[in-house]
Parts: sequence; structure tokens; C-alpha cells
Amino acid sequence: MTNPDFYLIYSGIFIIGLVVGSFLNVVIYRLPLQMQSAWRRESLDFLGMEPEAGSPELNLAFPASHCPHCSEKIKPWHNVPVISYLLLRGKCAHCGAPISCQYPLVEFATAVLSVAVIAHFGMGSSAWLALAFTWMLIVLTGIDAKHQLLPDIITLPLLWVGLLANSQGIFTDLHSAVLGAVAGYMVLWLIFWAFKLLTGKEGMGHGDFKLLAAFGAWLGWQQLPLIILLSSAVGAIVGIAFIVIAGRNRQIPMAFGPYLAIAGWIAMMWGEQIISTYLGVL
Repeated sequence: MTNPDFYLIYSGIFIIGLVVGSFLNVVIYRLPLQMQSAWRRESLDFLGMEPEAGSPELNLAFPASHCPHCSEKIKPWHNVPVISYLLLRGKCAHCGAPISCQYPLVEFATAVLSVAVIAHFGMGSSAWLALAFTWMLIVLTGIDAKHQLLPDIITLPLLWVGLLANSQGIFTDLHSAVLGAVAGYMVLWLIFWAFKLLTGKEGMGHGDFKLLAAFGAWLGWQQLPLIILLSSAVGAIVGIAFIVIAGRNRQIPMAFGPYLAIAGWIAMMWGEQIISTYLGVL
């Protein structure tokens, strides 16, 4: 590949990543609200009560993007990834209310990580699957960080896609993928129950079990120890930093999904090299 081709492809992937990141922001914001609305309707139906009058339907496409403060529809030229946020100085063009920095951060992170995936895997089928894997992890990280929720609608398809991909041996062999899915779920399930029996408290959510099972399905059981170690280390460092620097109450639960997601992405990209280096040192 010549240098012009190299830069053209990476520039295109970066732009695609920005656009995808803008959509991922919509999913991060709306999917939990959509799920809460569905739970409310199901609960009212179970109780034989009428649904709330005038409650608007919400999905990923409707209503159109609007300011959460003044409800003014966002014009297309105010919705350009990252650039619009910078030009508007992080404020709504209509009412001047602050816009969360989550939006440009997710867009930029999606673009950068997408380029990193293509640089690592090339342009084959494994790269496009790895891109989808990366984008889903960004969504799960955003939702879990805000709502302490890892939706089944994302984690379970992620698991099945990993098994299907490895039925063709794309990331690992199918035997390792199946064992990885089972072991990933069971390891955290056992830790959950051991902690609950010892303390009487629930140390993590069931979504964490499913996410680690998905990592096992994508990367094989061999990567699970690395993922658990990395996520625990990152979670401990961040948790201690929040307590010491920000004065966070240690009794407030902290989402574990983002640290699992970070560790899973690192394992997908460089897991084999990390394990080989570690074993080589031993």
C-alpha cells in the first residue's frame, strides 16, 4: 500500500468513526430510557392499569435530536461530530445550556479506536468484526458508567456473534470460544455468590457475567485470566483515585463493566503479545 492510499484509508476510517460515534451517543442516551419506558408499560399492564396518558414513544430514531433543556430540534449543521461542539463552545445554539462533553469524547474515541483496529487487523473480515466489537464496547461502557446497566440486548448478541465468527476460526478456534463463553460466565458467577455469601451484599451485576462470557466467545478461554487481571487492576486504581482525590464515598457502588470493556478491547488487540511476553519473562 502506497503512502497516499495509507493516509486516504485511515482518514476515511476516522471520518466513519466520528459519524458512528455520533450514533453511539444516541444509543447510550436513548436505549436506557427506552428500556425504562418498556419496563413501565409492562408493569402497568401486569397490574391491569392503563398506560400513562400522553407519554411519548421513544426509540433510537424518534423523536429527532433535540436539546434536553429547551427541546429545540438540533439543526444538521449543529450536529457535526466534534466540530459543532467546539464551534458552539459546548453550549446549545438556541438556549445556551451546556452540552455534556460526553458527546465529543465518544465521537473522538470511536474515531481513534476505529483507526487503531484497522491499523492492527488490516481490511479483512476480522477487521470489520473487530470494529463492531469495539463500537458495542463503547456503548456498553457509556451506559454502564451512567446507569450501572449492561443491557442484554447488546451483551447477548455480542456473545452469539463471537461464537459465529469463531465457527470460522476468525479470532480463535470454536472449541476455545465455547469453553471461553462458559468459563467467562461461570467465573464471575462464582465470585458473585462467594462475595454474597461472605458479606450478604451483591458485588456485581449479572450483566458483567454475560459480558465476560462474550469476551470468552470472541477471544477464547485463554484470554480470560488476562481480562480479569487487567479489569481488576484498572478498576482498583480508578476506584482508589476517586476515593482519595475526589472524596467519593466508598459505599457507593461503582460500575465494573467499563473496566471489563477496556480490558477486553486490549486483549483483542494485544492479548497474545502480552501473554507471550509474560510467559517469556517467566
